[in-house]
Amino acid sequence: MYHTIEFISDWVLDVAISPRQPLERLQICKGAKFIVQLKPLVVETPNGFVEVADLFFDDGVTSYSVPFALFRFVD
Repeated sequence: MYHTIEFISDWVLDVAISPRQPLERLQICKGAKFIVQLKPLVVETPNGFVEVADLFFDDGVTSYSVPFALFRFVD
């Protein structure tokens, strides 16, 4: 299922365009909206557990472990 999300702060995402290429950095500005599928996860950090999501963008690009605190659902 696809969702529209909006980033609520500026952030730099590491994105995988192809499994055979190294990760690329993508600057995301506050208010940017994207259509994504997401896979929610919980990861353990030195500061405790954090809810994150792997984002699968509609153009085929993937970003891993994006904190839920950085975006909100529009729909």
